Amino acid sequence: YSPRLDVLGTVEPAQDIVISPRVSGKVVELSPDFVPGGMVRKGDLLLRIDPSDFENALSIRESELKQAEASLAIEEGRVSLAKQELALLEESIDETNRALVLREPQLASIQAQVSAALAAVERARLDLQRTSVFAPFDAQVLNRSANIGSLVRPGDDLGQLVGIGQYWVMATVPVRSLRWVQFPAEDQPGSTVRLSDPDVWGPDTEREACVTRMFGTLDERTRLARLLITVPDPLGEQSSDPPLILDTLVDARIEGRPIENVVRLDREYVRDGDTVWVMKDEALEIRDVDIVFRDAQFAYIQSGLTDGEEVVTTTLSTVADGVGLRKVDGSAN
Repeated sequence: YSPRLDVLGTVEPAQDIVISPRVSGKVVELSPDFVPGGMVRKGDLLLRIDPSDFENALSIRESELKQAEASLAIEEGRVSLAKQELALLEESIDETNRALVLREPQLASIQAQVSAALAAVERARLDLQRTSVFAPFDAQVLNRSANIGSLVRPGDDLGQLVGIGQYWVMATVPVRSLRWVQFPAEDQPGSTVRLSDPDVWGPDTEREACVTRMFGTLDERTRLARLLITVPDPLGEQSSDPPLILDTLVDARIEGRPIENVVRLDREYVRDGDTVWVMKDEALEIRDVDIVFRDAQFAYIQSGLTDGEEVVTTTLSTVADGVGLRKVDGSAN
C-alpha cells in the first residue's frame, strides 16, 4: 500500500525578480501589459527610456571610430613607403632602428586607438539597446514602480515579475515520515502530490504536482523537514486546472512509497496501546500489533494480524480476552 502524507504547504513563485534599468533616463513608453496582474511573455517590451542621448553618443563614437580607421589607413601607407626606403639600405641598419624606420610604434599606437574606438562603439550600442527593458521570461506582473516621465537610474525598482512556468509549494513533514517520500532519481520521478484548496476551488477539485527535493535543514520553529513541491502551469493556462494564488496555504496529499507486507487498517479500529480487537472462535482476542506507519486514515500493521482474521469494528461494553462475541446483521437496530 502507498501511504498518504497529508500536509499544508505555502505557494511561492519559482522565479521572482525585481526589474531594474541598466542606464539612466526618463521613461517615455510603457507596455499596456506592464501593470499589476498583467501577463507578459519572454521578450515583450515592458518600458522604454528616452534613447535620444544614447543615439547621439553612438553617433559620436562611430565618428571617432571612422577617424581612427582613417588615421590607421594613413599610417599603413607611411609604413609601406618606409619599407620601400628600407629596402634601399639593404642590411646596413640594426633591428632597433629598423623598427623605428618602419614606424612600428606609431602603427601599434593607432591600432590601439582603433580597438578602443571599436569598444566605445559597442558600449554605446549596448547602452542604446538597454533603453528598452524586456521581460526575461513568461511572467505575471506583481507591481510596477515606474510611470511615463519617471526619471530612473541603474538599481531603481521598476516593478516585480514572477514566472508563470511553474510555482513551488513549500511543505513540512515529520522527519520520521521522510523514508516514505520518493525523491526524484534517474529512473523515477518524485512522489505524486495532490493539491486541494476547498475554500477556493471547491471540495472536489484537485491539482497534480510532484516532490522535487528536500531542504538540507529542518524548519527552525517546528523542527520538521521541509519539502519542495513543483507545480507546472500554475495558472492553468494550458489546462482546465484552477489557478494557484501566491502566498496561500493549500492542502497537499503526498503519495508515499509503497509499504510491503503489511495489513492496512482504518485508524479508528486501532485501540489504546496499539491493540486490535479480533474475533476468534466466537470470542474476543486483544492483539498487540506492530504499526509501521500511520497516515491520516490508515494504520499500516507489520505484525499481529494475518490474512482472513476478523477485526471487531463495533464498540464493546465489556473488553477482556475471551469475552464471547456473535455477529449481528448490519441492518438490525
